[in-house]
Amino acid sequence: MTQDELYMRRAIELAEWGRGNVSPNPMVGCVVVHNGTIIGEGFHQVYGGPHAEPNAINSVANQDLLSESTVYVSLEPCAHWGKTPPCANLLVEKKVKKVVIGAMDSNPLVGGKGIQILKEAGIEVVTGILEKEVREQNKRFFTFIEKKRPFVILKWAQTRDGFVARENFDSKWISNAYSRQLVHKWRSEEDAILVGTSTAKYDNPQLNVRDWEGRNPVRIVLDRTLILDSNLHLFDGMQKTICYNEAKSESSENLEWVKLSSGFGIGEVLEDLYQRKIQSLIVEGGAQVLKSFIQNELWDEARVFTGQVQFGKGIPAPLIKGKLLSESEIMGDRLAVWRYLESEVQPVPFFQEG
Repeated sequence: MTQDELYMRRAIELAEWGRGNVSPNPMVGCVVVHNGTIIGEGFHQVYGGPHAEPNAINSVANQDLLSESTVYVSLEPCAHWGKTPPCANLLVEKKVKKVVIGAMDSNPLVGGKGIQILKEAGIEVVTGILEKEVREQNKRFFTFIEKKRPFVILKWAQTRDGFVARENFDSKWISNAYSRQLVHKWRSEEDAILVGTSTAKYDNPQLNVRDWEGRNPVRIVLDRTLILDSNLHLFDGMQKTICYNEAKSESSENLEWVKLSSGFGIGEVLEDLYQRKIQSLIVEGGAQVLKSFIQNELWDEARVFTGQVQFGKGIPAPLIKGKLLSESEIMGDRLAVWRYLESEVQPVPFFQEG
């Protein structure tokens, strides 16, 4: 590992502390190094707050050392005024000697402009250090910017014999308590969470973060003809909720009905979420909704739990094709994580004893 990679890896570690708190901004970490010693660190902590670069610069006790220091930042410094001043200008103002960047920012407001500002000021710039790792960390941000839709995570639990629910739509409990706690952690990391009409009706989910600390995602429910009971948890006003339908557009405190076109599809839903700056979406069911995302190839990652129980018959689990990223065991449950790839397809196996 080179010195540049070593310090960039530290910047990536710092950036991770912002997960779940900075969207729709990317997670960014920054390290200031003088003569082989880290003299300052920072990360983007909360949306609307200072970015990683000023947090790192301000942590340097002796500001006179900055002119002989190298700044490692996981993502290209911003070049525009938003909720905070441009970070590229700050680095120029502090007369830093060199800036090492993990990945370029594909946001058109930045997109090379930060690098240009630095170079025009005579600052040495190195790019592409651990770029793949930075893009993976900020896959939500890059998907949102480049594909103009949220990063979509499909999540479901299936029985050992391949069902997501019984014939009466009952699905409790396929996965164990540890797996369910992990799901609550995931919810705290995403902007929004979506279910269809059947899941809302039969499971009456709260779709909040109860078994973990963190913010609640925006709840999304698809209810084309508005048949759902208003007494469901989804309509309790406890967190922001959007109901996509074909009948009305209306809003009340923390609850909004959004009328889409007759026979609207998943693409139209994602387009509206993009306009609302929803950067990531976790889809928790039901089976038909999950299959719609899969069939329309509008998903990026799938997280599939396989529990120990068997139903014998019921509602079949979706079939997923993609690249298997990882498999792990959670106290008897099997978790498989898949990534959508057009060129690498293979069926998801059911977890079998043996």
